[in-house]
Amino acid sequence: VQLQASGGGLVQAGGSLRLSCVASGRIIRIDDMGWYRQAPGKERELVADINSGGSTNYADSVKGRFTISRDVAKNTVYLQMNSLKPEDTAVYHCNANALAWEGSSMVALRKDGQGTQVTVSS
Repeated sequence: VQLQASGGGLVQAGGSLRLSCVASGRIIRIDDMGWYRQAPGKERELVADINSGGSTNYADSVKGRFTISRDVAKNTVYLQMNSLKPEDTAVYHCNANALAWEGSSMVALRKDGQGTQVTVSS
């Protein structure tokens, strides 16, 4: 299973970005999907996640500004980020808990994707 994130960039404070992350491979089922971020010199932190039933969870710092969603048929998770602040600047990573084929075996995997840089200027 591979995760490919896109949509990062440079934006002014108050602006918006939409991140996308597509999972590919011999996927049987994806359970949870989510976004984490890591800023320079800081710990990695959960931004938001969404389970297979559509229930969501957000970091307090992004509630009311960010929205996570997913397209189950496309194995894709999105993060709509509005009212961006300089403190949102970080590398954003997606991850997923999935059931997939490895050879002839079904395995449960937790995969992290490569990050996409989000930079918010003041």
